[in-house]
Amino acid sequence: MEHYDYIIIGAGSSGCVLANRLSENPNNKVVLIEAGGKDTNPWIHIPVGYFKTMGNPNTDWCYYTQPEDSVNGRQIAWPRGKTLGGSSSINGLLYVRGQPEDYNHWQQLGNKEWSYDHILPFFKKSESWEGGGDKYRGSHGSLHVSFNRSNSVITESWIKAAVAAGYPYNEDYNGAIQEGVNYFQMTMHKGFRCSSAKA
Repeated sequence: MEHYDYIIIGAGSSGCVLANRLSENPNNKVVLIEAGGKDTNPWIHIPVGYFKTMGNPNTDWCYYTQPEDSVNGRQIAWPRGKTLGGSSSINGLLYVRGQPEDYNHWQQLGNKEWSYDHILPFFKKSESWEGGGDKYRGSHGSLHVSFNRSNSVITESWIKAAVAAGYPYNEDYNGAIQEGVNYFQMTMHKGFRCSSAKA
């Protein structure tokens, strides 16, 4: 029988991070258990590969919602990663932090260590932002976050129309302020997905 200090069930976004942080201490013996397979499917690592991994029972649990009255009784696909890295291995690679107001509300509800000011250093610690580190962004973390590489005429036109309609252009929606329009940021590095398993 093997003996472990920590047994983590689920090698998704949280499980991978937790196993990594706990195993930084060489005295900890950590096991990470994942019901899905290894992340060896090449489509996992190619940014547009989510078209091949979502809905694929080898990499996705293929969940559906209950029938919903608001969508005429239909059931909606609810992709969840069934592989090392969990949903971070099959999602659309978008990187959007939670809103500071949500974290501050959790603090107001009594979760004192969950204010945005308490959480921000962990966001910074985890990421390596292509735009460089500053008051809000990290530059030495293991999760690589990059600018969008697929600019298009239609998206540029949409951004200009949104600004003309009064919405602010936001250079970095994961920075000081989230409100505004711009291209999304991606969990990608050198043209490949940066899942929590890779990070």
